Amino acid sequence: MRDSFNRMIGKTRYVVCRIMLHLSGTEVAPILGVLNRAAREAIDAEGDMEVLGEGLVELCETLMRYEEYWLSAANEGDVFWSEGEAGDYVNELFTDSAQRYGTELDFHSTSDYDESFSVPVTRNVVVMITVAFEGEVPELETDLANITALKEGLKALIGLHYKHKLRAIQVHFSPAQLGDELTNDQLLQHYPELIPL
Repeated sequence: MRDSFNRMIGKTRYVVCRIMLHLSGTEVAPILGVLNRAAREAIDAEGDMEVLGEGLVELCETLMRYEEYWLSAANEGDVFWSEGEAGDYVNELFTDSAQRYGTELDFHSTSDYDESFSVPVTRNVVVMITVAFEGEVPELETDLANITALKEGLKALIGLHYKHKLRAIQVHFSPAQLGDELTNDQLLQHYPELIPL
């Protein structure tokens, strides 16, 4: 009822959502390279939505290529009719994602893992994507804890970039860099909402 009334009086509808995807297997570590490169580009872009959106597209495409390693997922979100309230929720999700295990990036590390063969390789990677957008996207406003729905959700994120509807993009991931490990116990402790796919 409130949705239709707000639409009638021309209010802008904002959706904020967060998708968590857990990938598991011996071949998932290379995705950390894609994530770290996108993070560096995002920092260099200083909030430029076009650059952030291109990074999001690359990430979604990479995640879809790694579909065979998807193990569990979760999503949450809400609808707002006030940009300020939507922004507050984005900040709340950002803070929550940033406080989870192993999401701290260290771009000043002096170690060079490219030349070492003794790096511990994590079997678990969790990617957290938080976005805010204008309008309605049913593919993102539903339960994404199944493979088909999750694929449609990732495709919808790509579409939002090309339609210029994204208002905020944040990506967190754990572990934050090659050489760090995310154990099964840490997964249960820090990502309890994940549901097996």
